[in-house]
Amino acid sequence: MKVVVYGLGIIGASVAASLRRAGHIVSGRNRSREPLEYALTHDMIDEVTETYDGADIVFLALPPRVAMHELAEGRFPDGCIVADICGVKVPLERAAYSAPRNYRYVGTHPMAGKETSGIRSAEATLFFGANLVLTRCAQTDESALSAVKKLGEDMGFGRTVVCAAEEHDRMIALTSQLAHVVSNAYVKTPLAVGCKPFTGGSFQDMTRVAPVDDRVWAELFCLNRAALSDELDRLMQKLSEYRTALQAGDEARLGALLREGKAYCEQFLHDK
Repeated sequence: MKVVVYGLGIIGASVAASLRRAGHIVSGRNRSREPLEYALTHDMIDEVTETYDGADIVFLALPPRVAMHELAEGRFPDGCIVADICGVKVPLERAAYSAPRNYRYVGTHPMAGKETSGIRSAEATLFFGANLVLTRCAQTDESALSAVKKLGEDMGFGRTVVCAAEEHDRMIALTSQLAHVVSNAYVKTPLAVGCKPFTGGSFQDMTRVAPVDDRVWAELFCLNRAALSDELDRLMQKLSEYRTALQAGDEARLGALLREGKAYCEQFLHDK
């Protein structure tokens, strides 16, 4: 299959490298030259392209608003599959179906990454065993959806979930976006200065995703602001329960809250 990947950051370059490793012909497109040269010299792509000519499938590994513009204005071959890999899906789906298109759209979100960014962090094995989320709506072409799912298997994803774009955005608000907000806010305490001698696994777990790319994540947060705001409200309500019990010195209530959290966690860990 002829694949074009537009955007060679960590995720886009990993998509390219994993598909090339699986035997597909992969062309790379990027707004700056350096990542293209890196991708060529590190065997992540077969060639550089400035168009989508001849592509069977295009992966848009771009910031959401740039991807939305490309979905509206890009010159894709007739019948080509176009899959964005942005971290929000409702705005992208709306952009894709805002007018008749000559391409077949599939919303796509690889649930994998690192704390670092850029093409030098990319690798062909990044998606091994990871989850892949695909979105479906009434306009989705089922053969295109099946093709992207098969490509996901070629990239090494361990599980593929198909859902509505709205469900994706609600779930991502919890599983990804809220975690980044909490981690980023957590490190702002004055006690964080000079705290390294006192840190262990708990601190490392809480701070791993704190150094976010502000441009990328601020855009994602705002495009999903309703769902993320709901999750922030729920979290702050729960935190206030712990604070109230703590300020009252109510050890029994704190214990009950901790047991409740433990039970929820055990249920989550056993959920398939």
